[in-house]
Amino acid sequence: MSVFTISADDTLTIWGHTFQDLADGDASSVSFPNDLTASKTGKNQNTIFAKNETGNNGEVVLRVMRGSSDDRFLNAKFALLEKDFASFSLADGSFVKRLGDGSGGVVRDVYIMKGGIFKRKVDAKDNVEGSTDQGVSVYTMTFAYVGREAQ
Repeated sequence: MSVFTISADDTLTIWGHTFQDLADGDASSVSFPNDLTASKTGKNQNTIFAKNETGNNGEVVLRVMRGSSDDRFLNAKFALLEKDFASFSLADGSFVKRLGDGSGGVVRDVYIMKGGIFKRKVDAKDNVEGSTDQGVSVYTMTFAYVGREAQ
């Protein structure tokens, strides 16, 4: 039997702010840069398995329209980080994918994000050959924990 998945109307919320001014391509993404486990095999295939807690860290990349209300919101948060790093309020949020089954049923694939902070500054460029990337601000954040659940 065939399985169908229809993906539409995803929602990204960070610091209680729901993002609307997302740009092109991968407008937002959640990834896991570290392995959750490690293993090492020795003599006679004796193997040690270890949990790597950094495997719970998630990276969130947002591509927002440069100069939009979402860009100004994130830029204001970034300014607070630069002003007083120690007093910065870490971000919590969620990324929700809505997945239809083609028969009217919908499942929410939810990523819960906790303890987020900006990872790097926003790049800029001036391009005279029509690059649309000059109209996009890319924010990269690291979250201490990202978990996934289906609802």
